[in-house]
Amino acid sequence: MTTNKVKQAAKKKAAGKKRNLHTTGLVFWICLILIAAPICVLGWILLSSMMDTGSPVLGNRYEGDLDPAITQDQMTEIETAVGALESVEKASVRMVTATMRVYVDVPDDWGIDATKEKASEVYNTVASVLDPAVYFTQADGRKMYDLEIHVYNLAENREDESFVYVIENKTSSMSEPIASVVSEPLDAELAQRLRDEAAAREEEERKAAEEAAAEGEAAEGEASEEGSEEPAEESGEETSEEGSEG
Repeated sequence: MTTNKVKQAAKKKAAGKKRNLHTTGLVFWICLILIAAPICVLGWILLSSMMDTGSPVLGNRYEGDLDPAITQDQMTEIETAVGALESVEKASVRMVTATMRVYVDVPDDWGIDATKEKASEVYNTVASVLDPAVYFTQADGRKMYDLEIHVYNLAENREDESFVYVIENKTSSMSEPIASVVSEPLDAELAQRLRDEAAAREEEERKAAEEAAAEGEAAEGEASEEGSEEPAEESGEETSEEGSEG
């Protein structure tokens, strides 16, 4: 009997130790997780910040808007149609941040009235391709495109007294376009800034288009060079093999 009691007591003692060890291990792992979790989160935040340093934060503020979208084919069609209008010496169309800008150069001797009439004609030409009620008017809470038509008689020497610059503008919140003669301003300083900004935008857009075209030509040139080099290398190898055989 005494031996059985001793054995039972030993078993109970061993079971108690095992439970204590299990409890201690469980507490240890819980504490380790509680300590490690915030450290891992903080480490991931710091690592992500380091990796994103110098990278712009991009977003799309027109998500769900600009529907239907204006396509490049439509812009090309407008540029061709405007360029074909009588007395238009040069025309170009650019899309900048949901604003479609049409630039039109008319004869140097044109005055304000003729330039304003041409701006109105250009607007009607744009409207024949893109319905303003659809593309340049807000609907159902969606943002849509803005339209700017820039018509000027002097591409250079804009300090000349005969310089005329008309901007016909329609934002998506406007029911009808408004034409402004920025070359004869109420505020001369503001008008000059607007002209400078418009000229700078046009120059930047022109340079961007030229750079894109140059990059495309360079890529095509590299591809053609790589294609022409491969046959030459193969023929050279065949010639050397024939020479060795001879």
